[in-house]
Amino acid sequence: MSPAALPLLRIPVGVVVERRRADSPWIDFVWRGAGVLPDEPEMAPWTVVREQAGTTLLYAGSATVDLYRSETARYRDNLASGAPSVWIVLTPSEGTWPYAVSAVTADPAEGEAFTEAGANLVEAVPMPEVLHRAIENFVAENHVETEFVKRERRRADPEALARRHREGGHE
Repeated sequence: MSPAALPLLRIPVGVVVERRRADSPWIDFVWRGAGVLPDEPEMAPWTVVREQAGTTLLYAGSATVDLYRSETARYRDNLASGAPSVWIVLTPSEGTWPYAVSAVTADPAEGEAFTEAGANLVEAVPMPEVLHRAIENFVAENHVETEFVKRERRRADPEALARRHREGGHE
């Protein structure tokens, strides 16, 4: 892996998921990412955090928010959006629990890309303040403004599409 492909900063977080009783004859529960905790809590994955009225919050495990120098513009746009988010990605699992934490990202484009695998559950949740400050500092230290350069197109050659006459024959 090239050095540019390695994250410059890895921020550990804990992932909280919500399991809500479904009002459906086909499924028992609806699952979604509910939030991230700053740092990794000292509890086992899939520990119940809170239960009330058919809804259970569980600590699903830890993940890292990896920050790359090449993505600082997207992090900056996320922070400036007025509602900075992180995206929790849960992947179907064959284990005891139906989902596993596969990623947490602060890059909106990466969060959207995770939705392409139809089985993933991807949820944008509010970014904790401590994570906001760390990403803001990362952008301030690593962002390099790049000028957009519009590629110039080659002009079309209308003669390239014209009919050509062959000698001594039909077209």
